[in-house]
Amino acid sequence: MIETTPTVFVVDDDPSVGRAIKRLVESVGLQVAHFGSAQEFLRSERPDAPSCLVLDVRLPGVSGLDFQHELAEANIRIPIVFVTAHGDIQMTVRAMKAGAVEFLTKPFRDQDLLDAVQVALERDRARRQREAGIATLRDRYESLSAREREVVAMVVSANSTSRLRRRLEPRKIL
Repeated sequence: MIETTPTVFVVDDDPSVGRAIKRLVESVGLQVAHFGSAQEFLRSERPDAPSCLVLDVRLPGVSGLDFQHELAEANIRIPIVFVTAHGDIQMTVRAMKAGAVEFLTKPFRDQDLLDAVQVALERDRARRQREAGIATLRDRYESLSAREREVVAMVVSANSTSRLRRRLEPRKIL
């Protein structure tokens, strides 16, 4: 799998914060795209490459937390790093339970954001690799004849049954 340069998407309605995050992330050689709203981000074209979203909690229109939920509902799986000047424990818990990589309160240390971005990008790389592997298996399965699929089903069923049987057998203690 050939990987293109990862992209960090920043959604923050404060232009100065967006520029600062953009400069910081670009300083480590990553591509950055800044958006002032969730809707602007959704309207954009996103490259087919590892990416993550640095998302402000307070945005015009939909909040960052609600946007996280909307992305999940739309099956847009992009790791999220939240940043906010107005965070509380409830927000943090909600974001993390919904799968956020990190929840940073402003002002945050530059290195904390860079570390969170790296974790998020690695999560996205791993997800993409899993999905590519599954797609390859699906393509291979689709290329099988009806009889070959029948044999595969029997092999899988026999393997699953023997594993289950081994789990259910009483263990002998020496």
